[in-house]
Amino acid sequence: MNNKPVVIIGGGGHASVLIDILLRQKRDVIAIISPDDINGRKIFSGVRHLRSDNDILQFSPMQVELVNAVGVAPRSKLRQRINENYLSWGYHFATVIADNAIVSDYAEIMPGAQILTRAVIHPGTIIGSHSIINTGVIIEHDCKIGAYNFIAPGATLCGQVVTGENVFVGAGATVIPNLNIGDSGIVTAGAVLVGSLDPGKICYHSRMVIR
Repeated sequence: MNNKPVVIIGGGGHASVLIDILLRQKRDVIAIISPDDINGRKIFSGVRHLRSDNDILQFSPMQVELVNAVGVAPRSKLRQRINENYLSWGYHFATVIADNAIVSDYAEIMPGAQILTRAVIHPGTIIGSHSIINTGVIIEHDCKIGAYNFIAPGATLCGQVVTGENVFVGAGATVIPNLNIGDSGIVTAGAVLVGSLDPGKICYHSRMVIR
């Protein structure tokens, strides 16, 4: 594990979850960059508050790692644009894996991914760069999760599911085995995906609706 100091991008609820994980791992969180007031969250107490993206320039890319804690909305690429901006300046994003997540030694976690509390990642699975695997998610064997995916709390992806980029799987959703979800596909909360989903399409409940 890299022990460089960490700068958090974003000051909302997702940031509080990530900081909680990092502090338990004895990481040094030295600053939060957010234009919003962060005083309402006790977990942020004592962490330096910076307000502009450009404030990162006071730290050398060799001195710190970044963690993108900006929340995710379906089809939004805001988080990706933020990452690309910082990456263009030479900074790197930490991979965050909660200590109580279960990640197979035979799974591959790409840089910048976030694996949160009690998530389970089985053998043969690849988690793409900057994807978020949220609380209590189960990713079964041999899944291939693309970059910038958001898999919401309690979702289950059965074996050999393949997703493109910017896929959103809602809370408590289930994806049955051997399906593909194209770029920017959405599986809504509680839905059961029973057939592959073309790019940009949405699955509601147990059927697919085209927009």
